[in-house]
Amino acid sequence: MPRRLRLFEAFGLELEYMVVHSDTLRVAPLVDRLMIARTGEPASDCRIGRCEASNELAAHVFELKVPRPVTDIERAGDDFADAVRRANKLLAADGCRLLPGPMHPTMDPTRESDIWRHEGREIYETYDRVFGVRAHGWFNLQSCHINLPFADDAEFALLHAAVILLLPFLPALAAGSPFKEGRVTGWLDTRIDTYRNNQKRFPLVSGRIVPEPVFDEAAYRARILEPMMRQIAPVNDGTFQEGWMNSRGAIARFHRGAIEIRVLDIQECPVADTAIAALVVATLKDLVATHGEELVRLARVSSTALRKRQLLACARLGFGVPIMIPEMREALRLPKGTRTSGGLWRTLIERHATSGLTARQTAALETILRRGNLAQRLLRHHAKHGRSQSFPGMLARLADCLASNTQFAV
Repeated sequence: MPRRLRLFEAFGLELEYMVVHSDTLRVAPLVDRLMIARTGEPASDCRIGRCEASNELAAHVFELKVPRPVTDIERAGDDFADAVRRANKLLAADGCRLLPGPMHPTMDPTRESDIWRHEGREIYETYDRVFGVRAHGWFNLQSCHINLPFADDAEFALLHAAVILLLPFLPALAAGSPFKEGRVTGWLDTRIDTYRNNQKRFPLVSGRIVPEPVFDEAAYRARILEPMMRQIAPVNDGTFQEGWMNSRGAIARFHRGAIEIRVLDIQECPVADTAIAALVVATLKDLVATHGEELVRLARVSSTALRKRQLLACARLGFGVPIMIPEMREALRLPKGTRTSGGLWRTLIERHATSGLTARQTAALETILRRGNLAQRLLRHHAKHGRSQSFPGMLARLADCLASNTQFAV
């Protein structure tokens, strides 16, 4: 049995992209063609460069992940960028390319794409029967996942407390989905708004997105996993397993000793995603180092309902949202004048610019602070070019940003 990684020893990363037609930039359910080009068969996973690639559920979604936990997040970003270049070269034979972004801004998921037609199709068809996956919260949903290890209950308690504290503010930094079906939604992070409702038939599956304050495996199973599985039992033929049903914005995977953060919108290029990931890791590490076991107390001060309100406010409005959770000032040692989520992230970037972040990561984060999160930049492009011209040009530029590993500028 492999040794469990200790807290902050290494990290897992996953980035999700869309395959689109190069000419129309509409989604293309052709990931299996890419897999055939790599392996000779429509496999659900393969190796591409230094990354692993896979598909789950939607036939147009292409997932890249590091094959094993990494210590150098910046180098992982370079590996992702190389894998994107390789994938684009293979997809070009079918007139396709990869598109970044957490939601395709004009996609109609009821008519476009399809369930993955190969290995695992029976499972996905069961999900479709129960939840109706041909919807935005399923078919039109790409994110960046960060996996953080813990070795035992003591480390889980510290890590889970730190994640609970920071999670509500992540959408302000990472929001990149202001459109749905060709319209401005009023949310900077529409993906979060759809994600929280995609399993509303069984509300315990996603809870309040921010996890409940539980700090050992037994309590987590008793308060989160077991009630969730009891609620879904009437429709469960054995397909739905607790390890994969939990849809909170951060989930504990006890079988491999990791917490997976799933609340981050995918950005326009790996350098932006990995810069955000590096800042999240540096902040969580600093929280644990500064407060130790006191973190558990801090994570219990405010209600999960308040944390959800903070998260949704950040998802809707971004950097201008007031800090509603009073203990965050103590937890993050914020200056007295810090009143908004934007001020919070400014403080954290400045704090970790010389320790925990590289120069390239700091520059990418400064771009987000100075020019706005990805959603704000996309909205400025939309306003500048008008609806009739906005989306084709916007999508082409996003695809180019991904191909060149550069940030979207307006």
